[in-house]
Order: sequence, then C-alpha cells, then structure tokens
Amino acid sequence: MSPQATPQPQVRKNIVGFLKSFLGIIRILQIIFGAGLWVTIAANKYEGSIHFVLFVAVLFWLLTLALFFVTLLNKQDLVPILGGDHWLLSNLLHDVAAAVLYLPAIGVMIHKTDKYSYCNRSEYKYPCVYKVYFTAAVFACLCAVVYLLSAIFNGCRKCRGEKTVF
Repeated sequence: MSPQATPQPQVRKNIVGFLKSFLGIIRILQIIFGAGLWVTIAANKYEGSIHFVLFVAVLFWLLTLALFFVTLLNKQDLVPILGGDHWLLSNLLHDVAAAVLYLPAIGVMIHKTDKYSYCNRSEYKYPCVYKVYFTAAVFACLCAVVYLLSAIFNGCRKCRGEKTVF
C-alpha cells in the first residue's frame, strides 16, 4: 500500500462529515433555493427593481458555492485573509449579509407579485408574470430563512469560541 493511498479515507470522511453536518445541509439548501430564485427570474421577462433581486440572488449563490466547495474540500486555510482562524467569522458575515440583503429582495418580489395580481384570474387570457413573481418571492423567502438559520448557527458557534466550520 503506497503512502499516497492512506489520506484517501480521511478526505472521504471529511467530505461525508461536512455533507451530513447541519451547516453542510444548510449550504446545500442555500444553493438550491438561490438557484431556484435566479433561474425563475432569469428565465422570464423582468424589469426595474427585479434587477436588484437578480443581483442579490446570483451574487450570494456564487459566494455560497465558493464557501461550500472550499469547506467541503477542507481548504479554508488556503484562502488569504478570510481563511484559517477567521473562516467561521467569514462564514458568519457572509450569512448575515445575505440575510439582510434578501429582506429588500423579498419586499421587491412581494410588491411585484401584488402589482400583477390582477392577471391571476382564469378569465385573463394574456401572458402574465404573476406566477413567476410569486414563485420568485417564495424562493427569496426560503433563501432568507436558510441564510438566517446559518447566521444564527454560526453566531452561536462563534460565541462559544469554536474555530472550525463543521
């Protein structure tokens, strides 16, 4: 057995451990709900303040993907300034920023949904974006909830003095 083969089970154990952890599950939900939000908006006609919602969704989806894979591969020590001992704080700040920015995004989506509620009737025969905006509002709410859960979880861990992410 070669010396290179021995770390393999440890890497697999770290990956499985992260995917089964609370933070791993939350990160997967953030990625799924964020993708659902921006794909729902981008696949349909949008204008005005919806651009802000799309910006928030895509920005935090990409940042969450990066955090997820860096943590999954246990390479946070390689991230300059934000990694190492600061990794938990970096995750906490990311989650707080996402939760805060998703709140106005929810407001925009609810406003747009309400604005187009007239065309949700069966008698209305023209194309309508009501269902698209309603779906996007639901995804935005789900995103805010999972980012808030993650921020609370990471905040509690930071207050206890923990330094590792999972």
